[in-house]
Amino acid sequence: MKIKAEASIQILRPIHDVFEAIINPDKMRTYFIESSSGPLEAYKTVIWKFPEFDDTFPVTGILIKPNEYISFDWSGGKDKMMVEIYLSKYGEDFTIINIIEHEFDDNKEGIERAIRQTAGWANFLSCMKASLEYGINLRTGAFDFMKDI
Repeated sequence: MKIKAEASIQILRPIHDVFEAIINPDKMRTYFIESSSGPLEAYKTVIWKFPEFDDTFPVTGILIKPNEYISFDWSGGKDKMMVEIYLSKYGEDFTIINIIEHEFDDNKEGIERAIRQTAGWANFLSCMKASLEYGINLRTGAFDFMKDI
């Protein structure tokens, strides 16, 4: 049996704004990454750099349906970690985001990894919400302690 990480949130912005905040690296820099080699696109690999780490991470777009669905693999070819992001309109100007990352083995290591990834995606969503709704970057300084780990 396999398990997955999941997180959801409602953002008080139109669906197009939320979609752009996920695929456009200029928007992602306001809440998630330090840099990207380009926009997230289907069948293309971009390189993400996070402010807390010296390493870079390859991210390969799988399927992108504007304003509906985004999927990518960010395993770097190691263990096929696919992320799926579902966007749905709620009311006139609100968006619900559901993120699923899969899959993890149903053992101690897999469960621990799924818990960490669920927490990570919840953080991603909170940071995106703060950025899009209030112009605040919650990530600034939040993970500096990880540089020493």
